[in-house]
Parts: sequence; C-alpha cells; structure tokens
Amino acid sequence: MNFNIRGENLEITPSLKDYVEKKVGKLEKYFDTTPSSDVHVKMSILNNEQKVEITIPMPKLLLRAEEKHTDMYAAIDLVIEKLERQIRKHKTKVNRKFRGDDSLKYMFKNELEPLAEEDIPAEDDDIDIVRTKRFDLKPMDAEEAVLQMDMLGHNFFVFSNSVSGFTNVVYKRKDGRYGLIEPE
Repeated sequence: MNFNIRGENLEITPSLKDYVEKKVGKLEKYFDTTPSSDVHVKMSILNNEQKVEITIPMPKLLLRAEEKHTDMYAAIDLVIEKLERQIRKHKTKVNRKFRGDDSLKYMFKNELEPLAEEDIPAEDDDIDIVRTKRFDLKPMDAEEAVLQMDMLGHNFFVFSNSVSGFTNVVYKRKDGRYGLIEPE
C-alpha cells in the first residue's frame, strides 16, 4: 500500500506517520493478496477536536471512514475499527449475492468472522455551493448501491444502473427503509 498522509493545522510527525502505517497495514490480513492501492489519510485539528479520515480506493470497492476524538491516536484506532467492520460487512453481505468467479468475494480471505447485525440552512436569496465532488459512476444494481451507501455511512448514493444504463440515486428514508430515484 502506498500512503499519502497529510495534515491540516497539524504537522505529521514520524511517530504519527509510523502509527498510521502500522495500523492500516494490519488491514492486509483481511485480503488474500496485499492490495496495491493508495491509502489517503487526512488528519486535522480544529479547536480540541482531532479528526482522521482514511480513504482506500480499490478496484470495485471503496473503503472510507472518518472519526473525531480528543486524542489523535485514539481517533486512528477508531477509524481502523470502522474500516475492519466495513470489510467484514462487505464480505458477509455483498458476497452472498455475487458469487461469480470475478466477484469481490475472492478478494477477501474466507476465515473472516461474520458481522452481527442537520441542520436546516437559513434562507438566503442566493445559493452558495461550498463543495463540488466528481467521481466515476460504477455500473451496479440498486441492492449493491444500497450496500455501498450503508458501508460508506451516507444517506444517499449515486450510481449507474447496470440494467437500464441510467444514472440512479438510492437514499435512506426517515422510516429506515430505502428509496430509488430513476429517470422516466
């Protein structure tokens, strides 16, 4: 794994860098072959809150977690726990459905234990877009999109529908169920 570690309002010390590499390196035990992907780590401090974000883009899978804590080392430990849960969840849930030879189930070791189961902005006349994201839309069906959304901890997920070819959105409803938005 190639590490890209950066800090905001924080200098990345060698001991902090070594700690992150050691902890993230422990995730390799969940894979049959060591992933050759980049590991993006962003650490920041705002007031007394220390935040760690780790993103590991891999073919057909995106692992991402973030955590806040008063201690940076504790925040790193909590993020690693979230990533481990994501890997186990992905292994147990997604791979029940996708059993083909090129499916993701062959990326993970078989010995994994199964996983047990805003504020409203003030009204203004002008709209202020504060962030823009760009990403590739992966072809998948709605069930896989819901699993990806849950794994990332988001309340919606944009994807390319593998059946229709259109861009669709799945979202989590207030009643805990899921919705699908698709064009006519």
